[in-house]
Amino acid sequence: MADSFHPLALEANEAIGQTHAALLTAFSARGKSVYFPRTGILGQSAEAKNAKLNATIGIALNDDGSPMHLPLFDELVNLDPKDVYPYASSYGKEELRQIWKNMLSEKNPSLKSMTTTPVVCAGLTHALAVAGLLFADPGDEIILPDRFWDNYTLLFEHLCGAALKTYATFKGNAFDTKSFRTALLARTGKRIILFNFPNNPSGYSPTAKEVQEIVDAIRASAKQGSTVIVILDDAYFGLVYEQGVERESLLSYLADLHERVLVVKIDGATKEDFVWGHRVAFITFAVKGMSEKCAKALEAKAAGTVRETTSNAPHLSQSLLLKLYASPEYREQKKHAATVLERRYLAVCDAVKGGKYDECFRALPFNSGYFMCVELAKGLDAETVRRRLLEKYGTGVIALGNLLRVAYSSLPEDSIGEVFSNIAAACRELSLSPS
Repeated sequence: MADSFHPLALEANEAIGQTHAALLTAFSARGKSVYFPRTGILGQSAEAKNAKLNATIGIALNDDGSPMHLPLFDELVNLDPKDVYPYASSYGKEELRQIWKNMLSEKNPSLKSMTTTPVVCAGLTHALAVAGLLFADPGDEIILPDRFWDNYTLLFEHLCGAALKTYATFKGNAFDTKSFRTALLARTGKRIILFNFPNNPSGYSPTAKEVQEIVDAIRASAKQGSTVIVILDDAYFGLVYEQGVERESLLSYLADLHERVLVVKIDGATKEDFVWGHRVAFITFAVKGMSEKCAKALEAKAAGTVRETTSNAPHLSQSLLLKLYASPEYREQKKHAATVLERRYLAVCDAVKGGKYDECFRALPFNSGYFMCVELAKGLDAETVRRRLLEKYGTGVIALGNLLRVAYSSLPEDSIGEVFSNIAAACRELSLSPS
């Protein structure tokens, strides 16, 4: 089958295999075959970029060479037309990629190992899909906690044909690292792990001790001969509200762990910078001993997958983020928004403390992010409770199995207590209702 690969795919595979032969087993069949088409239309357009007469690129230009556009947009967007209307590269705007890479280092001071330069994707979901398409073959297992974002089912099972293999998220009030270790070490070979911290839906991030236990399990798997792909869905990165909770990405502890451990970090401006609809995310790779040639090959495979799925992420959104990051007010405004979320988190803690609702529900462990979950008392149906809350109390929550997810990120601080009081009232009513 490799004989049928495009020469650029073979070139990228060779670059990876020269220093990390085991990593070639990490890729899906599609991942091995994907390439960035630098010799096609994109490559020829790049070569003609400075030509006097350039008839290569499929956009419309004015006679002076500026992007043709509707002047009405100029009233809405105060940016140079060249930063708004043309296509962005499938890799993303180079300046934005470099800034995000620098910010990765700032946010993760323990990270000393080389990473690739992030490739820009059209939102976190797209970045996760890129990872899935690169590494998950039909029938492959994706190992993840049993409290997970429901879109993973569509992304990895429906899109990629993989199977979600879950382990217990919690034991008591802690992350169940033993359950994770058991699931990971159940067999050897290609192992794909997915972590989402802070976790959606539970709003939990591991402690420093739990992180070390996670890292130890991954190291043990690699030493057994497995090739381990660790996908980090760091969508809510940075929103941690308690002391003792790990504030750095697992990337810091895995990037230099083992030659057979490939880290795939997914993050973005979506939640970190409160720009959900702008659809800008990043995918970054790391592996112990990564060469520059290997890094470029990984970036090319990611950019090639972007090219074949969405072509590129929105240019306007990327340009706006560059303006945002250049502003002297950026960090202070971001800190203020995070403080508002932390106050809401503390209001949730106050609302559920003391066991006053124990006959109705118990809060699952939470310490970060946007969400928390309550597990309903035995005999209560989450969907029935959700409907009662909506119809009688005008309160919307998400039902997930026997859980209710509360997105306190979207609630005014002074209304948070009422939400939990309403949940308890609905539970009590339904407990007393005839079956």
